[in-house]
Amino acid sequence: MAKTSDLSLPVRLFLRGYRWRRIDPVPFAALTRPVEQCTVGLVSSAGFVLPGMTSFDKGQRGGDSSWRAIPGDADSSTLIDGHRSDAFDHRGMTSDPELAFPLRRLREFAEAGEIGAVAPHHASCMGAITATGQLVKETAPEIAARFVEDQVDVALLVPV
Repeated sequence: MAKTSDLSLPVRLFLRGYRWRRIDPVPFAALTRPVEQCTVGLVSSAGFVLPGMTSFDKGQRGGDSSWRAIPGDADSSTLIDGHRSDAFDHRGMTSDPELAFPLRRLREFAEAGEIGAVAPHHASCMGAITATGQLVKETAPEIAARFVEDQVDVALLVPV
């Protein structure tokens, strides 16, 4: 994990002045059955897309708050890094997308009976969104609605 001193001066100055959003109470729902019986979906802020998908808009002021549905049977090795931030080293997640979108590992958990099933769709969104209004009001509810439609019991958040 990077220390603040590892970041560039512009990034440090930005972080010092940024007004962080607080959500209170934090949304939470307790499991109603064992995780071994639950369908699990991924939500990653790595900004990954699959070949042929429209990439995230790296130039959008405040960040692109849209999301992409990644099929549960997708090959994670084909995911393309579309993240706009230069505040972290992308090499790890580009060389092994499983670090930021552990879809293959999730399938292994399902095969081993450690989770009930892998969701038919997962969510990829962009991190480094500084204007979070649309993300909170539109994107998150859209992802939640898709997960409800797909009967997802657990959302595994993978922040980047």
